[in-house]
Amino acid sequence: MADHISVTQISNYIGQDIVLKGWLYNRTDKGKLAFLLVRDGTGFVQCVAFKGDLTPELFDTITHLPQESSIIITGSVREDKRAPGIPGGFEVGIKDLQVVQSADLDYPMALKDHGVDFALDHRHLWIRMQSQWAILRVRATVMAATREWLDNNGFIAMDTPIITPAAAEGTTTLFETEYFDEGKAYLAQTGQLYNEANIFAFGKVYCFGPTFRAEKSKTRRHLTEFWMLEPEIAFCDLDGLMEVEEQLISHIAARVLRDRSAELKFLGRDLSKLENIKAPFPRMSYDDAAKYLIELYEKETDPEKKDLLKFEWGMDFGAPHETELTKLYDKPVFVYGYPSAVKAFYMEPWPGRPEVCKSVDLLAPEGYGEICGGSERMSSHENLLARIHKEGLPEEAFQWYLDLRKYGSVPHSGFGMGTERVTTWMCGTEHVREAIAFPRTIKRVYP
Repeated sequence: MADHISVTQISNYIGQDIVLKGWLYNRTDKGKLAFLLVRDGTGFVQCVAFKGDLTPELFDTITHLPQESSIIITGSVREDKRAPGIPGGFEVGIKDLQVVQSADLDYPMALKDHGVDFALDHRHLWIRMQSQWAILRVRATVMAATREWLDNNGFIAMDTPIITPAAAEGTTTLFETEYFDEGKAYLAQTGQLYNEANIFAFGKVYCFGPTFRAEKSKTRRHLTEFWMLEPEIAFCDLDGLMEVEEQLISHIAARVLRDRSAELKFLGRDLSKLENIKAPFPRMSYDDAAKYLIELYEKETDPEKKDLLKFEWGMDFGAPHETELTKLYDKPVFVYGYPSAVKAFYMEPWPGRPEVCKSVDLLAPEGYGEICGGSERMSSHENLLARIHKEGLPEEAFQWYLDLRKYGSVPHSGFGMGTERVTTWMCGTEHVREAIAFPRTIKRVYP
């Protein structure tokens, strides 16, 4: 009996008979030969049917198989550097083929160009395409590498609520729901506040799950539902936080290069760009970044571009500003010390500069922008209470959060990392919606 193997194992079976179970991705007929590109979930491999090796009935069946038919192939593995596939370089000479189900002939996602809306309407089928399959494989590795580094560096995984009683980062981006007799509740924008409670029991923690932002944004960097990693660390200042971020991101890049180079090459990614992602990362103050952007704006002569680059101290960065800053480096860059007015209420003020907070964003190169955002958190009960009042937030909803500053408060820091943004950057793709299996945007909740 031949072994049932996956495509990822195929290099270990050269010259041997094997069994593959998968789906017909594409077929090319050339007289007495039929070339089948078969997907099994782990990769794509070319399988070759030669008319002289098979019964007339079986060869006829093979040459009429519709795309996405599910099949079981028995055949012999041989090495051929010309053979397409992911990873490619091997093919299977078909000795037998069993049809599990012959797919309908009207498969919507035929191998041709489709409009974005059509593709998203058929996302449940679009994810079978090689490009989408490759991106989502990279995403899975990003997530695995993230957990791997944190678990190996003393962090404890803690799940935080998805239903919360109050805003954590801004009342204008909340999804609201009725919660039995308790009044209004909200889908979580972040698990951070709860993880601030967890650090007083566990020291270093992280949560990793879906978060929800009701931003009416249509940019290529935004989703209304996305997966965010949020580590939180006791006895950690802003400098220590940046060290954690650069070590984590460096590990993710190395793991993706190691495990997903075939997928990245298929996507046309320049691997040398990712090979540069090694700690330490450059650091720039918001003040210096603002000065650079203002000078850039003043020098710009193209009216259209000048309008996009308009900037003054106190503004948050837009995508064009982040892109210009990242052009200065070939690896991610930290920008720290943002104006308090553009950041969340819980961030520690900069000593001697109450208008500035101990915040930091990590901007990815090549124009991919912010991938991590974090800060040192307020550790003073009085300062935090005053800020809650200033922001007009309900004190009663944050009573438990204020308690953390009364019973053993310490300097502590944390950040959030957007999984889809990191995946988009790793893959070199244009839009974050392709970095999650079923994207949710302001215009899309189907499928």
